[in-house]
Amino acid sequence: MTDTEQDPRSWADGKMLSSRIGAVGIMTFNHPERLNAVSMEMWEAMGQIMTEFGADDSIRVIILRGAGGKAFVSGGDISQFVKTRASAEIARQHVARIAVGRTAVADCAKPTIACIQGFCLGGGLAIAMQADLRIAGTGSQFGIPAARLGVAYGYDGLRTLVGLVGPAHARMIMYAADRIDAAEAARIGLINRVLEPDALWPHVMALAARIADNAPLSITAAKDGIAEVLRDPADRDLARLKAYEHQSLDSEDFKEGRTAFMEKRRPRFVGR
Repeated sequence: MTDTEQDPRSWADGKMLSSRIGAVGIMTFNHPERLNAVSMEMWEAMGQIMTEFGADDSIRVIILRGAGGKAFVSGGDISQFVKTRASAEIARQHVARIAVGRTAVADCAKPTIACIQGFCLGGGLAIAMQADLRIAGTGSQFGIPAARLGVAYGYDGLRTLVGLVGPAHARMIMYAADRIDAAEAARIGLINRVLEPDALWPHVMALAARIADNAPLSITAAKDGIAEVLRDPADRDLARLKAYEHQSLDSEDFKEGRTAFMEKRRPRFVGR
């Protein structure tokens, strides 16, 4: 896979960027002078980028990253706090608007990887937690400062946090509102892996390339299946998961996988 980024586009006055490398879509938070703090316009652009990537069949994996090397996303843009938190009602409207971007990551049917270097705090951690995988560089810091701001963290964020680290670690993160380093984040399951900064991007790209080379139907079945496992038993759609099994056995990719194995070559999956 070439390392040259293709189809670059600018969003939110250049504070969000989208590009691709082969079958990998890349969304970049590009506001390094504010440590990639997310403004309302950036939240909305995030939803638009993720929607476009999701609709593009040639993109099989999506990477989220921050520009500048000092932060993935350091949180919400404080310069907008006076306007967006002027009253409880305005704050509720603000939360509903930013939820569109976060939900676009959570609901994306394609595998997503958060490539984290530097600060990953507040809203930034909320975004990263919605990704399927989180790979971080040493020196990164994680935290949710809601208790220091008088903010009640929402149900969706708490459910995701507890699902990743369990209730005991979630309580420590929420009650103390402290920052934790990458080693501790990996130990408690908040992130998947820690690498030296110079190795981070090559590793994430290599991982994305491996995932992109695998059978899309199998990846979709795994992603949706794991999501169903995490639901309450009464809400699980087991029939949908069984349909994935039948679909895969009848697919061109299943035949290709068997043929490639017998011929001792790499399979060429098409997603059908």
